[in-house]
Amino acid sequence: MTARAATGALLLGLASCATQAPAPTAALPPPVFEDAPVYSSVVSAAHPLAAEAGKEMLAAGGSAADAALAVMLALTVVEPQSSGIGGGGFLLYHDAESDKLYTIDGRETAPRAATPTMFLQEDGTPLPFRDAVPGGKSVGVPGNIRLMAMAHARFGRLPWTKLFEPAIRLARDGFEMSPRLHEMLAARAQHAGMTEWAKATFFNADDTPRAAGETIRNPMLARFLEKLAEGGADAFYRGAEAARLVNAVASAPRNPQAMSAGDLASYKAVWRDPVCGTYRTWRVCGMAPPSSGGTTVLAILKQLERFDLKALGPQSPESWHLIAESMRLAYADREAYLGDPDFVSVPTAGLIDPAYLSARSALIEPAQAAARVEAGTPPGAGDVARVPDGEVPSTSHFSAADRQGDVASYTSTIEGTWGSGLTVNGFFLNNELTDFSMRPEVDGKPAPNRVQPGKRPRSSMAPTIVYDASGKPVLAIGAAGGSTIIAQVAKALIGVLDWEMDVQDAIALPQLYAPGDRFTVEAGSRLETMIPALSAKGHKPLAAKLPLKANGVQRKSTGWIGGADPRSEGAVAGL
Repeated sequence: MTARAATGALLLGLASCATQAPAPTAALPPPVFEDAPVYSSVVSAAHPLAAEAGKEMLAAGGSAADAALAVMLALTVVEPQSSGIGGGGFLLYHDAESDKLYTIDGRETAPRAATPTMFLQEDGTPLPFRDAVPGGKSVGVPGNIRLMAMAHARFGRLPWTKLFEPAIRLARDGFEMSPRLHEMLAARAQHAGMTEWAKATFFNADDTPRAAGETIRNPMLARFLEKLAEGGADAFYRGAEAARLVNAVASAPRNPQAMSAGDLASYKAVWRDPVCGTYRTWRVCGMAPPSSGGTTVLAILKQLERFDLKALGPQSPESWHLIAESMRLAYADREAYLGDPDFVSVPTAGLIDPAYLSARSALIEPAQAAARVEAGTPPGAGDVARVPDGEVPSTSHFSAADRQGDVASYTSTIEGTWGSGLTVNGFFLNNELTDFSMRPEVDGKPAPNRVQPGKRPRSSMAPTIVYDASGKPVLAIGAAGGSTIIAQVAKALIGVLDWEMDVQDAIALPQLYAPGDRFTVEAGSRLETMIPALSAKGHKPLAAKLPLKANGVQRKSTGWIGGADPRSEGAVAGL
């Protein structure tokens, strides 16, 4: 995918039931944040019913891990276009008992049959992105269930079966089609309705999406979740159900791929060391590669540390100019160096080295935008191709904190909206392999994010946990929206840490997105009114709708509060 096509995708991206069937288990309550209630334990998720699923676990005595895992399962049902068990994710977890931060990499992997040239056409040019996504070629081995099993074994307090109860109930008894879900169906009707099951579940006989407010039931998924609850993670990765998934990919109506039963059986989630650095008086921790979120968010912040953003404030165009310039530098390094560390040498320590970031910060001029930005040479960097990829907006983030002091920050995705369009057992399969660079090399240099069998594609997911000077976790946050995720998280962190906002107000701040030489401000926001001031500094900002959806929880002196993006249907629930 070309940079122009990727930008376009980013900005644009976005069975009938018996009359006597039982009523849905819950309606879709509107999110309300005005009073910022304080909780002893709390969940923030991208859908109210998913947040309630997490709260149910907390009320039963579950940990923040139990709550987050129940949210992931529930999102498979109520937010099928964005995340769930057909995809993968990254989890950051602060365990109060050991007072340590753990991270789990549940990112999808390329099957053994994948090759570096699998997305090239006969003439050697990349397959158009719109042609690469649909069907089997784009599907990676899902990782969320293995991640879930690993997290539950280490941090769970409730029985495994308990975590599935809300999702099974929602799938079996039904939930209301939300306006957002209806919009996602209408926007990509052909892709969402690729399979007969999806047509019967989400569409009318005339192929129009079912109306917002209608009850959606998914008995196929309910039965499958019951099997997973009874049989554990192996019921997903081995045996008859794994064979069904492999067959769906191999016999896809478009771009069939030779995924094998062995690809699923051999999949492993991975413990990774967190990526941590200081920002002013705080310690900010994120996910290591293959996530590019941890290093890039830290770089944006650290490069801004020499500027007094608190004094400038969020109303000043000067603040947003500085943030944009730091983003440009950090995204340039992201494109150059990030990939799966099991396959390429990623200079992770160099990318967050304080001396290196101080030198990068020195490139930021308060009065003038740089004419162009290029990747630097962090300590440990090799000679690699710098190839932009086509990560598209979707995904879901959720955060949770329990009264025992455990904190979870979990980002989950099936990549683009409706993933590959393929479905099996009542859920959508990811299109994660299109997160790889479609060009394996440029000018004879290997792309760090090229396709290789067993490799995990680079991701922008940026689950983050922030610690105060005493070492206590005070904020867990993340976002959805393709490569805007990094920009969203960095902006929200600046809102909380520099501008002393509550997490809800920080998330609601207007958004800018400035990777490389592009500069987009959120249309209709006060940033749009700053375009003349930003242009006077040499920027060329454009106003456009951005795919924004962030969720977080924040510790206050009296307990926890939550925040969810007002641009989404996200919600906070707690005890």
